[in-house]
Amino acid sequence: MENIGVVGAGSWGTTLANLLAVKGYRVDLWVFEKDLVEIIEKEKENKYFLPGFKLSDNIYPSNSLEKVVSGKDILVMVVPSQVYRNVARQMIPFFKDDAVVVSASKGIENETLLTMTGVWQEVLSGVKKKIEIATLGGPSFAREVIREIPTAVTLASTYPSLARKLQKIFSTPYFRVYTSTDKIGVELGGALKNVIAIAAGITDGLGFGHNTRAALITRGLAEMIRLGVKMGAQPLTFAGLSGIGDLLLTCTGDLSRNRTVGLKLGQGKSLSEILENMKMVAEGVATTKSVYNLSKKMEVEMPIATSVYKILFEGKEPMEALRELMDRELKAELSEVISPL
Repeated sequence: MENIGVVGAGSWGTTLANLLAVKGYRVDLWVFEKDLVEIIEKEKENKYFLPGFKLSDNIYPSNSLEKVVSGKDILVMVVPSQVYRNVARQMIPFFKDDAVVVSASKGIENETLLTMTGVWQEVLSGVKKKIEIATLGGPSFAREVIREIPTAVTLASTYPSLARKLQKIFSTPYFRVYTSTDKIGVELGGALKNVIAIAAGITDGLGFGHNTRAALITRGLAEMIRLGVKMGAQPLTFAGLSGIGDLLLTCTGDLSRNRTVGLKLGQGKSLSEILENMKMVAEGVATTKSVYNLSKKMEVEMPIATSVYKILFEGKEPMEALRELMDRELKAELSEVISPL
């Protein structure tokens, strides 16, 4: 049986650790917070990030990266994107040869504009050990998965055989895993949808209806595809679970942290006030910076993402941003792929 470590004990990391532990795997779980290790050990509950759910006895929490990483065949990486590189670097000395990292974090690094597999490529440059990187994405609220509510996700690897192996390890009767070879597409879908979810929350906070949300999701998907294709992703990936699937969930679900940020912005609260009262990270806030800069670098038109950036970081009023979106020059739908009339 595979030796497995999970790096990151937020709600999603804890949920994935528990999913694997319930299947019978021994799972070492790296926890950043010192006191949370003792809480999980004694009470079998992550009272910080996943309160109310009892965890498997097969989960072994630790503050030691060396203990969690050493000797593991599979490492599931679930830390916030903006600390991802630092944690990855600390893991390097403890990797065994032929280890596999399954990246389950959804974001884009601010400084380099890299996805998490891109960060790994840089971090592993010059490392003699052979380490493979896969990525996991799709519509999957942690609180629903840990309740064993039926969920479907996508696991992507450059190597189909590895994807199929991981598919079997992660799949359960309630957690269905599909495979893909489009790592960049799966990653971009998971990161970009958080930005669109903030926009969806803003329109809800402003009091607009289902028409507005449907238009925003659809046009947001068009932006995701434009950037994704420019960065080498397969366009059909965005029609799948890690694209439209994750986008729909995050833009409409009440458990979405990113939609919640947007909702409160639309209701007139400041970003600093919103973030001060959030225990868990809303990845879309930091990712918005990356997406805005990526759109400029790649010369891709992304008006919704740009509007979210201006609201978050330039103080633009949400209603004004919406008016500007609606007043843009008229155009044909899907003009990128269909010749205009």
